[in-house]
Amino acid sequence: MAKKEKKEKKQSKKEEKKECKAFTLIELLVVIAIIGILAAITLVALSDARARARDSRRLSDIRQLQTALEMYYLDQNGYPPVDDNGPIGGQCLDKNGFEDSCAAGATTYMAITPTNPKPQGDGDCPEQDYIYSSFGGTVYRIFYCLGEKAGDVQKGSHCAGPEGIDVSQPGQNETVCSY
Repeated sequence: MAKKEKKEKKQSKKEEKKECKAFTLIELLVVIAIIGILAAITLVALSDARARARDSRRLSDIRQLQTALEMYYLDQNGYPPVDDNGPIGGQCLDKNGFEDSCAAGATTYMAITPTNPKPQGDGDCPEQDYIYSSFGGTVYRIFYCLGEKAGDVQKGSHCAGPEGIDVSQPGQNETVCSY
């Protein structure tokens, strides 16, 4: 009988060890909750980083457009005329101005103008592309909007022109850029 009792005690200890190796339901739920909280924090941080990246791209786009417009000005003795203030994203800037496609053999200053990155309505910005306007070929304005401060440019609506990246006037809106 002593042998039988020892065997039963060994089996009992093995069963106890097996039971101790598993996680309890509460432990699993706590770990899942922690992982969920960390994932939520990461998504929020990633969303903010994406918005900042879009604003940086907007400034880069405007600078590229300004460079192309200055090259146009040097060759054509003026800035491209427009019939109406309008979006210029995805157009060609050649010797004829902003066109849907580049003319064959024409000097091309920018084959495809940049478009406002989506989603366009960051912060208080309207859902629209960059707007170009020009009066008399002597000056131009490009309307754009930043969701947050980027570099030296504050958040909100802005106009770029030959004078710089931000020639905005206080209180202007998306359809008015002062000359």
